[in-house]
Amino acid sequence: METYGKTMKTPGEKREGQEAEMMEPKAAYPAGEAGRTQETGSSAIPQPDGDKRRSCKLSREEAVALLKKYNKDAFHIQHAYTVEGVMRYFANELGFAREADYWSMVGLLHDIDFELYPDQHCQKAPELLREAGVGEDMIYSICSHGYGICSDLEPLHLMEKVLYAADELTGLVWSAALMRPSRSTKDMELKSLKKKFKDKRFAAGCSRDVIAKGAERLGWDLDTLLEKTILAMRDCEDDIAAKMGQEHGSL
Repeated sequence: METYGKTMKTPGEKREGQEAEMMEPKAAYPAGEAGRTQETGSSAIPQPDGDKRRSCKLSREEAVALLKKYNKDAFHIQHAYTVEGVMRYFANELGFAREADYWSMVGLLHDIDFELYPDQHCQKAPELLREAGVGEDMIYSICSHGYGICSDLEPLHLMEKVLYAADELTGLVWSAALMRPSRSTKDMELKSLKKKFKDKRFAAGCSRDVIAKGAERLGWDLDTLLEKTILAMRDCEDDIAAKMGQEHGSL
C-alpha cells in the first residue's frame, strides 16, 4: 500500500467556504486583494482580477502531456487524476460549474514539480508552467496549495481553499480505501475515515493539521470536509481506474 502527503515522506509511503460563498459564486478575490503581488522563490506572481483567472490556456490533452513530461511515477499520475476529478466535483457542487474545467486543470497540474523537484515544490512550478504557456492566474492557484509549507501564496478564492484542503485529504482517503476489502471509496463511511484520521500513525505523511486548517479556511467543520471528499472521490473513482488501467495497468 502506498500513501503520501506533502509534509513528509516516510519509508513505505508516497505520497461547504463559508455558507455565503457556497450559495453564490463571488469574484475571484476579496475586495481590495486584486492586483496585489506575492512572491514565490525569485518570481513574483500577480494576483489576477476577476474573470481573467477563469480561462484555461491549455487543452486537457496538453495539460496531461505537460504533467507527464515531469512525472513518470504511476502513483503521482493517479494522484493528479484524483485531485483533478475531486476539483471538478467540487466546482459543480459549489455552484461553479462554468469554471469546472479551470478548477479541474488546477487539480491536474498542482504537483507538476513534486516528482523531480520535491525540495523545490511550488517553487519550481512557476518556471515549468510558464514555459508551457500557463497563465499567471493558474500558476498562483496551483502554488497556493502549498501555503505555509513550501509557498507563501495564500489560498484566497474558494477554489484555492478547496485545493488546499482536498490535496492532503485525498491521500488519506485513498490510503483508507486500500485497507478495505473492496479497495474502494464506494462503501466507505464517514465514521471509518474519522478513525483513520485520528490514528496519526496511519498514512502519517498526510498532514492532519493541513486538513484541519483547510476545513477551517473553508468555514466547514471537519466532518463536512471528510464526507464531501469521500463523495467527490467516489464520483471519479471509476473514471480514474479506467485511465490508469489503460496507461499503466493495475497499480
